[in-house]
Amino acid sequence: MARTKEFDPDEVLGRALELFWRRGYEATSIADLTEHLGIARACIYSTFGCKHELFMKALQRHLELVDARIMAALARPGPALPAVRGLIDQFVNESCTEGRLLGCLVTNAAVELAAHDPDVARLVESSWARTETALTSTLTRAHAQGELRPDADPRALARFLLVFFQGVWVLERTPNAATRLRDAGRVAASILD
Repeated sequence: MARTKEFDPDEVLGRALELFWRRGYEATSIADLTEHLGIARACIYSTFGCKHELFMKALQRHLELVDARIMAALARPGPALPAVRGLIDQFVNESCTEGRLLGCLVTNAAVELAAHDPDVARLVESSWARTETALTSTLTRAHAQGELRPDADPRALARFLLVFFQGVWVLERTPNAATRLRDAGRVAASILD
C-alpha cells in the first residue's frame, strides 16, 4: 500500500519559491531545501524531481502570479494611460517597501541563469513577451483613444517600460535605492505625456 504524502505539495512549492527567490538558484543546495521545506530529500525528488526541476516549477508558479497581476492591471476598462501609470507606480512603490523579497524571481533568474540555461531563458523570454504584448496592446489602445502623442510608438514604449521594470527589480536589491527608483518612475511616467 502506497503511503500518502504528509505535506501539501503546493505549500512546499511556495516555500521553495521563496527560498530560491531569497538566495538564488546556485546558492540554494538540496540540504538548504530539505531544511527550509521540512521534508526529506527523497520526498523532494519523488514529488518535484531534481533541484532544477523544482526550481523550474517554482519559477513557473511565480510567472503565473506576476503575469496575471500585470495583465489584470492593464486590462482595466476606460482610459488606458492611467492603467500604465498605475503599473509604473505599483512597481516603484512595491520596490520601495521594506521587508519584502527583493527583486523579481524572473529577473533574478534571468541575471543568474538565462545565459547558460535554455529552460530558464525560455520561461523568462515567454514572460517578457507576454508583458511586452500586454503593454503594447494597452498603449495601442491609448494611442487610438488620443491619450498618446500622434507620433508615439506603442511597441517602442512597451519595450522601454519592460526594460524599466526589469531595471527596477535589479536596482531594488541595492541599499538606498528608493530615491533613484522614485525619480526613475516619475521619468518613466512622463515619457507617456
